[in-house]
Amino acid sequence: MTIKDLTRTRNFFLLAGPCVIEDEDMALHIAERIAGITEKLNIPYVFKGSYRKANRSRIDSFTGIGDEKALKILLKVHETLGIPTVTDIHETTEADIAAEYVDILQIPAFLCRQTDLLAAAAKTGKIVNIKKGQFLAPESMQFAARKVEDSGNPNVILTERGSTFGYTDLVVDFRSIPQMKKFGFPVVTDITHSLQQPNQTSGISGGLPELIETIAKAAVAVGTDGLFIETHPEPLKAKSDATNMLPLDRLEDLLTKLIRIRDAVR
Repeated sequence: MTIKDLTRTRNFFLLAGPCVIEDEDMALHIAERIAGITEKLNIPYVFKGSYRKANRSRIDSFTGIGDEKALKILLKVHETLGIPTVTDIHETTEADIAAEYVDILQIPAFLCRQTDLLAAAAKTGKIVNIKKGQFLAPESMQFAARKVEDSGNPNVILTERGSTFGYTDLVVDFRSIPQMKKFGFPVVTDITHSLQQPNQTSGISGGLPELIETIAKAAVAVGTDGLFIETHPEPLKAKSDATNMLPLDRLEDLLTKLIRIRDAVR
């Protein structure tokens, strides 16, 4: 797939799915449900699912069902439903492996300055989605993008996902969206991770899912090119990020509202 495939309509594009691949049936169910919604609303869609979670609060937190098993499920989603997929990578050795199964490689926010990782992702030829570090100004993301370009790959997406606010909270500075768009790459707003409350004293990250619609509306109003939303049929039963995901049955209503805002501001 190409960047043009994502930006082919007047609507924003959507990266959405569960935080982590839990099993094949769950992944296919979520992907098929979202694909039906986005096809009806003419929203370009990419299924999101992490094949492994490397950044967890506790050593006993769920990290995945096994790398190869989860990657094969991502490939099955693509082959069964004909939709592209995206997953995170964490080390240089993962880039070529994951690239055999998915269409977009995602660089986690806490790794966005890792030169070797960015270069390895770039050299696969896949689209590289770089999440802005919670510790970085939006202007700094031009340097992360340039590392991918200088490695021979112009296919870059930049993602806003909130900035550190104190020790256990995040805040979205919506100036980041137009500021990063100046670099010439599509900009995505990660709605659900922007509402995380990481490193709680319980050892489990919290969240503010009741603000998902608020953050999404604001992002669309200021011109985000894409949205990143983690969603699950029963978020509180999810094995990762349960406290900040959107219930799957609320997604269509939210996207419908956001399209109206998109039309109003264009």
